[in-house]
Amino acid sequence: MRILSSIRTIAAWEMKRSVTTMGRHVLPLAVGLLVLLVLVTSFAAQSGIHMQDGMYRIGVDDSRVARIVASDSRFTVTIADGSTLWENRFSYDIIILGGEVYAIDTDKGRAALKSLERDYEAYVSHIAAGEPDLFAAYPLWIDLEYVKSEIDFVATESGQQVGAPVDARKPPVPSGPVEAVTLPQAATPASEDDLRQHLAGVGSDHPLSRYTGILPGASSVDNLKTPSQLSPPLPFDSIILIFVFIFPLYFTSQFFMMSVMNERVGRAGEALLSAPVRPSAIIIGKALPYFALMLFIAGAITLAIGAPVGILIPLIPVILFFLASALMIGMAARSFKELSFISIFFSTLATAYLFFPTVFANTHVISIVSPLTLVVLELQGDGFTAAEYLYSTALFFATSIILFYAGMANYREERLFSAKSLISRLADFISSGIMRDHPHASFFVLAILSIPFVFMVQMMALVLFFNIPMPLSLILL
Repeated sequence: MRILSSIRTIAAWEMKRSVTTMGRHVLPLAVGLLVLLVLVTSFAAQSGIHMQDGMYRIGVDDSRVARIVASDSRFTVTIADGSTLWENRFSYDIIILGGEVYAIDTDKGRAALKSLERDYEAYVSHIAAGEPDLFAAYPLWIDLEYVKSEIDFVATESGQQVGAPVDARKPPVPSGPVEAVTLPQAATPASEDDLRQHLAGVGSDHPLSRYTGILPGASSVDNLKTPSQLSPPLPFDSIILIFVFIFPLYFTSQFFMMSVMNERVGRAGEALLSAPVRPSAIIIGKALPYFALMLFIAGAITLAIGAPVGILIPLIPVILFFLASALMIGMAARSFKELSFISIFFSTLATAYLFFPTVFANTHVISIVSPLTLVVLELQGDGFTAAEYLYSTALFFATSIILFYAGMANYREERLFSAKSLISRLADFISSGIMRDHPHASFFVLAILSIPFVFMVQMMALVLFFNIPMPLSLILL
């Protein structure tokens, strides 16, 4: 109970001191960033990305032609007579006169022409889908379903051969029983009436239900796409929402870092060190207000955008990782200049590790190395399993606990107020875990504690080299 009382007292003192310091120095900046965060949140809550709105200007002399690009927000359409458009042709990227397309000879004009070609193909597909003869518009119907890539780690770790050798002269022999399978027909014949009845009869949760807009009176025909219009489902909107979460969380952790640094530079920490409390109580008490504030910010954003509360669960290890890293950076830096350099370097690496895998959230299993991928899945309504949560967050929990332990073990006067270089201070931090009575056991424990950091570096390298062509990526890894 005594340690809990100490933690509560230090937490209350930290909150009072932080609010006073913020009011004198960074309160206007914090308010400005909060307003910016609200604006970004309302932008991210919209569906789609609107950074390309109004990028191209197109002039047409026929309102029917304007329908082709009416649904494309990248085009700003102007309807005028042909002579006026021709006189002002250099004010447009594209003009369409009498069915003829004229594009300005620039990179932007060629890009606009390419976008117009794609819109025209989509428009033709839209018109064809509305025809009464479904087979005339689309002779072959294919239902497409995206499947996540799975990697068989068990087979590779056990040394099993998962494929036949390239130079094999004989086909591989199956290990299980072989059963004769009747080959299906090359195509399944069906009448147009049967196809219509099937499309109308499927349930709303069936993948084919998106084709029911082709039936008379339906309105979902725009969801029908030809193969050239298909693209992988990249979660751009969810990634923007994730940035809205991570930015204030990392920004708040900087106040904890500055608090530790201020106590070292102004030697205000001597009062805490001379108090009859443990270093663990000091660190927990100082970090607790920031942890609660970060959870409150994440919860407020969650309620503001109407997201499921479950997205807070994957954010907890990220918050702990930010706070633990802020503690160690604040204890290791000698000056505010060095503190800024280290914090920027850390934010670059942490952002890359957290954000890069989320781009592949719907396409590849590598995305699961980041806890933010779980946030993307939760925002999309897919959810995540306990195994996925453990795989994504185990390294963050482990490294956070180790960093907090290292901070508690070195939170004493000779470590905080020394003027050694960064490398020397880090060496002193590590040496605090070596006991003279048991040096071999100490080195063994230090080696075990370094495993999560090694795994995190390897995961970071795997994510960075993932987009490099296969032979080169294997060499780098």
